[in-house]
Amino acid sequence: MTKSIQVISASKFATTFALRPELHAWLLGAGASAASGIPTGYDMILDFKARLYCQETRFPRRNVDPSDPLWVQRIDEFFSRTPLLPPPNDPTEYAAAFEAIYPQETHRRQYIADAISKGTPCFGHRMLAGLISASKAPCVFTTNFDPLIEESSLLAASLMPPGAASKPTVATLDSAHLATRCLDESDWPLIAKLHGDYRSTSLKNTTSELASQDHDLRRAMVEACKRFGLVVVGYSGRDSSVMEALESVLAYENPFPSGLYWCASSRSKLLPAVNDFLQKAVSAGVSVFIIESATFDELAGDLLNQIGLPSPLLDHVLSFQPTQLAAPIPVRTAEARKFPVLRLSALLVESLPITARRVALGRPSSIVEVREMLKATKCRSAVAMVGNELAAFGKDAEILASLHSLKPVLNGHWTLDPVQDSWALGLIYDALLRALARRRPLIPRLKRSGHSLMVASARGNETDEQRHRRERQLSKLKAAYGSELTGNKFGRSYNEAISVRLEEIEGRWWCGFDPYTAVEAPQDERLAPSDTAQGDPLGWSTQRRPDPTADWRRERWATKYNGAWANIIDAWASLLTSPHGVTFHAFGIDDQEGVDAAFRISPLTGFSRPGHHDKYFDRRQ
Repeated sequence: MTKSIQVISASKFATTFALRPELHAWLLGAGASAASGIPTGYDMILDFKARLYCQETRFPRRNVDPSDPLWVQRIDEFFSRTPLLPPPNDPTEYAAAFEAIYPQETHRRQYIADAISKGTPCFGHRMLAGLISASKAPCVFTTNFDPLIEESSLLAASLMPPGAASKPTVATLDSAHLATRCLDESDWPLIAKLHGDYRSTSLKNTTSELASQDHDLRRAMVEACKRFGLVVVGYSGRDSSVMEALESVLAYENPFPSGLYWCASSRSKLLPAVNDFLQKAVSAGVSVFIIESATFDELAGDLLNQIGLPSPLLDHVLSFQPTQLAAPIPVRTAEARKFPVLRLSALLVESLPITARRVALGRPSSIVEVREMLKATKCRSAVAMVGNELAAFGKDAEILASLHSLKPVLNGHWTLDPVQDSWALGLIYDALLRALARRRPLIPRLKRSGHSLMVASARGNETDEQRHRRERQLSKLKAAYGSELTGNKFGRSYNEAISVRLEEIEGRWWCGFDPYTAVEAPQDERLAPSDTAQGDPLGWSTQRRPDPTADWRRERWATKYNGAWANIIDAWASLLTSPHGVTFHAFGIDDQEGVDAAFRISPLTGFSRPGHHDKYFDRRQ
């Protein structure tokens, strides 16, 4: 019967592991020390790349935050254009980055020592130390430089009566012969530090150093894996020497006799090299399991629930057990009041368009080119690209005429599913803005970062009838703001506006809106596309001058308290909808002319009530 890789929970692993824990060796990686305050390999990669980025660009290191996703994106884009480092998630990325920023071994050792000085043993270290002292963990191999596991083991052993505890032998690159002695004499427990100790004169960090393993330490690990099962925790599989040694075990008869257990937060996060090794282990007849557990501490907690330790060790480990974050609370039985009610700036979208026109293109194109062609001919439409076809709202004849050079052909209809298809959601989102702005004094602003609606200013050629209609439609909004909705401040025009979102929440679609004041920068202060790196969200230019309206806008909104906010939300809701529940169309075209986007939006905003009564609600103003 062919074996397969099984994915199990930490609690299920602990149940079976507790039967014979002494039949398993351990391999710890940097992830096992993450909870101790020591940077993981991934953390160190981010730091190395940030330092190297600043070194190459002469950007101040203090201004770069490698934990910020925007900075990670910017740094990765920089290295994608240079040959300095391997691509992200490459097994050699850590070693190459470390050697690139710190070529000298002395400096690498100093960096490691500084990082390790911040660490203290975590709950997982103390639990494993309890297993070592209780003779339930014969050997522990680790790629970490920190002394946390051996320090925890010595402390645990000191709590036991004389002669009752097992004290580990520690073998590093400077004392690798000790691993051979323990192996030959079966003198367990053994802690073998495969890459060295931070106090060692030599460490394994660079690509060339990690390419080979110390002969004695390698032999000890291979022989241990021929005698025991193996539990791997916090190890990414980035260095080839350790992975090659593990793979070599598969050539022997009955490798990993008690099973191979690889702990990860998710199977999807395993590197390709690890997946390949596990598949080879399965082919060699090994019982392979992936333990899905978020942290070393979580795994240790499940082990503690199943494994019996001597009283001194159990008390010691329990004294460091993490504080429970969840606790039972009594369920309130008092009936909740109907008020207060929290009003939300969101309108229920009762119905969305379900079909769009399908247009096949005879020549390959991009959505950018298509939209530019539609804009050039002033074609009122909304489009999305689906492969080499378009999904569109608007008049068929106008769309075909605008895109004639692309050889468009009507090809039936698309069925829109905004939950499953992002292109359908984007198309409906674009059409929603046009539907809300149609026949209202509002200007739609469609941007990749999010769409907005701005109050339209008075036009110079506006007739009296148009002016009266605009003022009538905006009267409630103007009263809610208590000021003009458009104007000029410090030489810049401003318009009251809302950012608009289309979101699906618990099976219902909502049109959320957030009021803000939009300020238009003068033309000569806008940046040309060439002034900033393409696609760089952190790009900036010294040509951009400070916004003189910033303080005015901040003060304008700081004085709008709950009552004013409620009136503003109500006024926007009234402007965007109709009390009669009318269906809104994006373009107002007949079915014979094309496909329109129709929306039905509730005039009532969403609201939330408290789930229980509290004396806080009885307070007086």
